Amino acid sequence: MKIAVICANGKEGRLIVKECIERGFDVTAFARGENKSEAKKFISKDLFEITKDDLKGFDVVADAFGAWTEETLHLHSKSLKHLCDVLSGSEARLIVVGGAGSLYVNKEHTLQVKDGKDFPDVFKPLANAMGKALDELRERNDVKWTYISPAGDFQADGEKTGNYILGGEELTLNEKGESVISYSDYALAFVDEIEKGKHIKERISVVRK
Repeated sequence: MKIAVICANGKEGRLIVKECIERGFDVTAFARGENKSEAKKFISKDLFEITKDDLKGFDVVADAFGAWTEETLHLHSKSLKHLCDVLSGSEARLIVVGGAGSLYVNKEHTLQVKDGKDFPDVFKPLANAMGKALDELRERNDVKWTYISPAGDFQADGEKTGNYILGGEELTLNEKGESVISYSDYALAFVDEIEKGKHIKERISVVRK
C-alpha cells in the first residue's frame, strides 16, 4: 500500500509515518524544510503547493495538518479544501487527523463538546475552526474521506498501550469514565483505518481502552 503523509514533520505526523513503516507500507513524507520523520522517501513541499501529480498513485493520503495560532486557524478549512480539490474524483482515500471539540454529547447531535460550560475558552477558536473544516468536508462527495477525532484529553507524550475503543460521532468514554488517548495510540488507530478502510465519508473517534 502506498501512503502519503502530509505535514509529516509534526509530532502526530511522525508517529503515523513510523506506524506505517512498521507495517511495511510504502511511505512518502511531505513537509516543509528537512525530513524529520523516519520515511526514506521525502518531498519537501508546502501543503498548499501540492499538486495532483504529486499525489498520483497513492492509495491513501494522511492529512496531519495542524494550526494553533489565531491568525492561522482559518488554514484548517483552506488546507482541507486544497487537498480535497487535488484528490477530487480519484480513488485515493483521504484520512484526516481531526479534533475532539466537534464530537457530540447528546443523541440528538445538537450539542458538541465545545459547547459545554466547562470547555476552556482558550480552545474554543481552535475547536470552532476545526469544526467548520469538518462541516465543509462533509459536503465533499467527490473525495473518499475519513475524519478521525481523538479523545477529549489528547496526550502528546502519553504512553502507547496498544489498546483503544473505536467510537463514532459522539464522545465516547472508557470503563473508567475517561476520554483520553495518547498520540501514539491515536497513530495506531489511524493506521488501522488506513489498512482497513471501513469508514469512507464518515467521522470516527478513538479513546484509550
